Amino acid sequence: MNPQYFINLEDEFGAHNYKPLDVVLARGQGVWVWDVGGNKYLDCLSAYSAVNQGHCHPKIMKTMMEQAQKLTLTSRAFRNDQLGLLYKELCELTNSHKVLPMNSGAEAVETVIKAVRKWGYKVKGVAQDQAEIIVCENNFHGRTITIVGFSTDPGSRENFGPFTPGFKIIAFGDAKALEAAITPNTVAFMVEPIQGEAGVIIPPAGYLKQVKAICEKNNVVLILDEIQTGLGRTGKLLAEEHDGIEADLTLIGKALSGGYYPISAVLSNKEVMDVLRPGEHGSTFGGNPLACAIARTALKVLVEDNMIENAAAMGAYFLSQLKEKIQGPHIKEVRGKGLMLAIELTPDAGGARQYCLELMAKGMLCKETHENTIRIAPPLVIKKEEINWALERLESVLAAA
Repeated sequence: MNPQYFINLEDEFGAHNYKPLDVVLARGQGVWVWDVGGNKYLDCLSAYSAVNQGHCHPKIMKTMMEQAQKLTLTSRAFRNDQLGLLYKELCELTNSHKVLPMNSGAEAVETVIKAVRKWGYKVKGVAQDQAEIIVCENNFHGRTITIVGFSTDPGSRENFGPFTPGFKIIAFGDAKALEAAITPNTVAFMVEPIQGEAGVIIPPAGYLKQVKAICEKNNVVLILDEIQTGLGRTGKLLAEEHDGIEADLTLIGKALSGGYYPISAVLSNKEVMDVLRPGEHGSTFGGNPLACAIARTALKVLVEDNMIENAAAMGAYFLSQLKEKIQGPHIKEVRGKGLMLAIELTPDAGGARQYCLELMAKGMLCKETHENTIRIAPPLVIKKEEINWALERLESVLAAA
C-alpha cells in the first residue's frame, strides 16, 4: 500500500494542526510498530507515554473486548459496576483519598483548576474571583483556551486570546521563586515533576520536597501534573516518589488505559474534591464502564508485569550508554529519568527533526521537541537488546552532529 495515498488524504481533508513524520503506521506489538508497507520500527515515543504498557497489550485487549460486549456507556446519571472498583484500586495503589475521572489530560487539568478555585473560596476564604494559581515557565498542561493562556510557548498562544485570568508564571525548578510569588489569594501551585514537552527538563534534586514544604506552610494546594511522568515512566509509579512526597492533587492520564481508550483522573490527597457538588462538573463519557475496566487492567499489568521496575533498570542502562556514546561538539546535553530521556543538540546542529528523519529511515521512531531536542521514551517493556539496537542507530545518525 502506498503511504503517500494516506498522507494525501490527511492533507486534503484534515486540519493542518500537526506536523507528523511521514510514516503511516498500521500495526503495533510491544515496542514495535509496522507501517502500511510492512516496514518495522522501534517506537521511541510511546504515543507521548500513552502506551507505556506496549502496543496492543493482550491482557488489556482481552478486557476491552469483554467489557465492550457487556456495557460501554451509561453516563453518570446512573451508576456502573466498574467505576467504584477503579476508584478503590487507584486509591489503594497511589495512596489517594478521592478520584474524579475524565477523558483527556486537558480535561483533568481543567477539572483541577475548577476544584482548587472553589476550595480557595469555600475553605481558604479567598475573596470571590480573586483566586490565583501559580504555574511554571515552559509548562505544558494541554490545549484548551484556559491552559494555553498560561503557557509561555508563543506557538500555543498567538491569536487565541483573550485568555482566562488568575494565573501567575514563575521559573521552573526554583523553589525560592515559588515562595516569593505566593500571596493570600494563592490557592494552588501546579507543576510537572519533569517538563516533558519542554524537552525533558529535570528540576534540581529535592525541588519537589521544597515546594511541598512551601505549599504546606502557606496553605496552598500542590498539584502535580503526572500525565506524562506518571504510571511508571520515570521508574516509579509516580515521579513524586523520587522526592519522597505526596502531592495534594495528582493528575494522571495517557497510560491509564495503555493506549486503548481515553481516560484521565484527578487523584486527591486532601478534601479538595469534596467542594464539588452534583451538577457543578462532569462529563458524559467520564467514568464510563469501558474506560474504567480498561484502566483497571492497564494498572494491573503495570504492577504485575514489573514494568515500573523494568523502566528504572532499562532507563538507567539507556541513559548511561547514551552519555557514554552520544558525544560531540553539537551534543549539548543527554538527560533523563527512567525511560523519559532526551538528547539536546546545540542550536547550530541544524535542528533535531533532520536527525529524527534519519533515525526513521533506519527503523527507529523518535520525535523532536522545542526545535533542538530529540525525545526518547519507548514503552516500558523494552529489553536491553532492543536498547542496544537503538543505541547503534543513534550513534550512527548523531555522529554527523
